[in-house]
Amino acid sequence: MRDYLLMLFITAAVTHLLTAPVRKFAISVGAMPEIRARDVHREPTPRLGGIAMFGGLLAGLLVASHLPHLEEIFTQSSAPRALLSGAALIWILGVLDDKWGVDSLIKLGGQVIAAGVMAFQGLTILWLPVPGTDGIYLSDWQGTLLTVALILVTINAVNFVDGLDGLAAGTVGIAATAFFLYAYRLWYGYGIESAASTTLFSAILVGMCLGFLVHNAHPARIFMGDSGSMLLGLLIAGCAISVTGEVDPSLLNQTVDGTSGTAAMVPVYIPLLLPLSVIALPVADLVLAVIRRTWNGMSPFAADKGHLHHRLLQLGHSHRRAVLLMYFWSALFSFGIVACSARGAKSWMLFGVAFICGVGLILLLQPRYGSGLSGRRRRDASPVPENTDDTDRRVHATTARRNG
Repeated sequence: MRDYLLMLFITAAVTHLLTAPVRKFAISVGAMPEIRARDVHREPTPRLGGIAMFGGLLAGLLVASHLPHLEEIFTQSSAPRALLSGAALIWILGVLDDKWGVDSLIKLGGQVIAAGVMAFQGLTILWLPVPGTDGIYLSDWQGTLLTVALILVTINAVNFVDGLDGLAAGTVGIAATAFFLYAYRLWYGYGIESAASTTLFSAILVGMCLGFLVHNAHPARIFMGDSGSMLLGLLIAGCAISVTGEVDPSLLNQTVDGTSGTAAMVPVYIPLLLPLSVIALPVADLVLAVIRRTWNGMSPFAADKGHLHHRLLQLGHSHRRAVLLMYFWSALFSFGIVACSARGAKSWMLFGVAFICGVGLILLLQPRYGSGLSGRRRRDASPVPENTDDTDRRVHATTARRNG
């Protein structure tokens, strides 16, 4: 655990320290697009935050490759090399889009290439965990096709949800934390060594999100841009693929300590449900956006102001409260699924986390009514300008009584 936490803190520290100079660089090269109609912020804000996040990824992988307990991940598995290759391609594509803009179809083609590079280097889905079986094994072309599809959906889902300050980084950070808990339990709790790469990837991903979130929380001083959102989407997909691509499904049914099977403690369907749960909100937003735009005669890639976070703002939530609501929803999905896999003596801890998230969700829904009423009263009780005569004062008083 200490090695993984060390990777988390190193990645977070490098990402945090790089973000400030990256912000100055983005301003100097003019990576500050004009305010668009669908944007929530009111002032031009520099992008290219993905550069700092990619630097944190490189630092985490580099240090991990020299640690005695983690270097076997790099010598015995091609997953780190495949993940880094795909991440580098998608990062370069994102940087170009943040600075000069890239056509949506060209961007989609680049995403397919990055996903294909990962698949051909060995980071691919080999089997599907299905309850009641030892897993359904896939052919090479089936695994490659499913891998590319999962990466594409996840990249665009995270890209779509990146609409409020700190939303994408926090949501992916929560998802990565859930992945870390589950993968670490497989690796340390049940001795499944092939889950070590997933544990490392998720720990590094949590560090990237935490380090950048300090600068990206509302009011954001820098945006991650497509160079960051697409990178996060690819990495969270890589965590899911490494679970179903390297962990032998037969190990999930082996006996532990000769008393109880691993499947009794960690259901075989969790690796399938967990990747879906951690991207449930972004994917739902993605599907709704495609349906909405197609129904209105627009291109599915056309930008609009109808995403879930936009609707929360339209309901009267503040910027911070809308982001916290999305955080809680993500936590409920992610940690709820992880809690289902924990049936041991400490399972109450994970269920407690899910319960706290539910209570927090209910509490966050309440204040918006009071804040909206108090804001209206403040507007109605605005002071009378000093340079008004008696007639204007009487008109102002009459108007105030009618509004009240």
